[in-house]
Amino acid sequence: MAAAEKRVHSFVRVKPTADFAQDMIKFGPDNKSIDIYLKKDAKQGIVNNRPTNWSFRLDGVLHNTSQELAYETVAQKLVSEALSGYNGTIMCYGQTGAGKTYTMTGTTAEYQHRGIIPRAIQQVFKATAHSVDPAVTVRISYLEIYNETLVDLLSTMRSGGTSNLPMAVVDCPQGVYVRGLSVHSVSHEEDALNLLFEAGETNRAIAEHALNKNSSRSHCIFTIYLESRFRLFSDVKCVNSKINLIDLAGSERLSKTGSEGQVLKEATYINKSLSFLEQIVMALADPKRDHIPFRQSKLTHVLKDSLGGNCNTILVANICGDAVHVEETLSSLRFATRMKRVTMEPVLNETSTQEGTMKALEKEISLLKQELAVCDSLVNRSLVSYDPLTNIQITEIKSQVHKYLKGAIDEIDIVNVRQVQEVFKQFKQIVRQQEREAEARLRSECILIDKNDFATVAALQKMGVVDADGHLVWKEDGRDLGTRTAPFPSRLGGKKKSRKSNEQLKKEGIRSSLSGRDLDVSPSKSQVIISTGHPDVTEEARNQDMSDIDAELSKPPPVEDSQRPSSPPSKPAAFEQFKEEGGREISRIFKENKSILHDRKKRSSTIAQRINFLKREMESVQKALEAQKLERWQQGK
Repeated sequence: MAAAEKRVHSFVRVKPTADFAQDMIKFGPDNKSIDIYLKKDAKQGIVNNRPTNWSFRLDGVLHNTSQELAYETVAQKLVSEALSGYNGTIMCYGQTGAGKTYTMTGTTAEYQHRGIIPRAIQQVFKATAHSVDPAVTVRISYLEIYNETLVDLLSTMRSGGTSNLPMAVVDCPQGVYVRGLSVHSVSHEEDALNLLFEAGETNRAIAEHALNKNSSRSHCIFTIYLESRFRLFSDVKCVNSKINLIDLAGSERLSKTGSEGQVLKEATYINKSLSFLEQIVMALADPKRDHIPFRQSKLTHVLKDSLGGNCNTILVANICGDAVHVEETLSSLRFATRMKRVTMEPVLNETSTQEGTMKALEKEISLLKQELAVCDSLVNRSLVSYDPLTNIQITEIKSQVHKYLKGAIDEIDIVNVRQVQEVFKQFKQIVRQQEREAEARLRSECILIDKNDFATVAALQKMGVVDADGHLVWKEDGRDLGTRTAPFPSRLGGKKKSRKSNEQLKKEGIRSSLSGRDLDVSPSKSQVIISTGHPDVTEEARNQDMSDIDAELSKPPPVEDSQRPSSPPSKPAAFEQFKEEGGREISRIFKENKSILHDRKKRSSTIAQRINFLKREMESVQKALEAQKLERWQQGK
């Protein structure tokens, strides 16, 4: 059945008081509007644009009304629609001590002072007693939200629910429900009232503060679940609905309640959850909002269906008539006005046995398909062998791996874990073979020279093989011999013999530095790889090169070379050298930016002084205007 949009109905109930502020609170003649008037505060000065009067239009104002009239106005129609299959919610909202619990639960001292919950229970059982078909089931639950913790107030009673599970708010296609909340079947009105007062109300968290001796310290939700069955020819229709009766904890101003300790902590949680509730209402009233943050708190998550969902919702805003509470009264009336903008989509919760049978068959077919898929997988696994692979199988996997690497095939056939292991083994062998080939190629073409060996580097620089930065510049037949740097291994696995290009490497000088150093495919950044295996360089040319190096090393070193330090320069000296060489341009840019920044700071300081000067002029003009206004007012008076 298509859902018809309906808005939330908002009512205001005024708590009777001996000091009712008649000059500040006015009611309309139709009992659907309420006006608030405030006197101007002289402390705010002559120029005071703060509003002093407000007007609110609601669905009804309950002032000096009895409990019976309040129930007939607010709840009677909603309960009747719930008996027909529509969900309903009644929510009491307001400041602490405004009469929310009295409106929702009432008192047990006098029968006529019963609240909405016991009267709704009475109406439900009267309707089920007069129904033609007796197949009507009534169940109840009582949930408390205390300091953002879900508490089952009926958990001490025997039930058929799921009270042993941890409590949590769960979303499902039919709406939200509280997992672990006990649900109790009741067959008489007395049984339901006993659960309400003897078990539920006695377990509620209450405390005393300056405004209320029995202040509720938690939000409570009493839910009545209704399930009716009607037989129509051979078909049986089932109608399900629920009624949420919510007593919200009152908002508190700590300056008025004087709460301390645990009561202060409870007030913080209460005000926070009510703030989230107001945010949800404002988001629902905005048609441009796509996302509604229901999960901000336990309260808003539980009320997800009651706010903008499949439900008839009614709000009762409880206010105090005292002048000292006019600010809280305005806040409650604003909330009630916002609630009126929220639209609902209640639908008839009706199912038939045929629909239920079809859904059961679809579910059973789905389960059978899952079982069939499991059986097929088991059959396929039974054909798989887990014995060690034969040589033929290993050769076939190796062939597939090579074809896969060449791009001849897109995937490798694998049916068991042993084949997976063999595939990884083949990949590992290929990688290791490539590493060995690369290492052998580098060893045949390159010689490592450590940059930290200043004697060797100086000799190469003297010959023009490398420049001051260690880059290879010596060319043979018009081509670079080639250099390369790479990270140095953290650990050396033992000394390896360096390849000697000729017999002259046995001499001292560069010969010792080359023959005593490790050759590795991963040299350090302080090592230079000098290529000796360039295809354009002949063996005779390489021998001539090494002879030139030996001849250069055999010469006596010059004075400046003999005084060359054996360790790298200090960080400050290296930095100064960097600034004079490669960092000269960077240093120039840095100095220019620093000069620009200094100029802009001066400019900003000048602008700030100008702004302060203009501000002082504006203040003096404003004072002159106020003095002129005061003078005119005194003359007119």
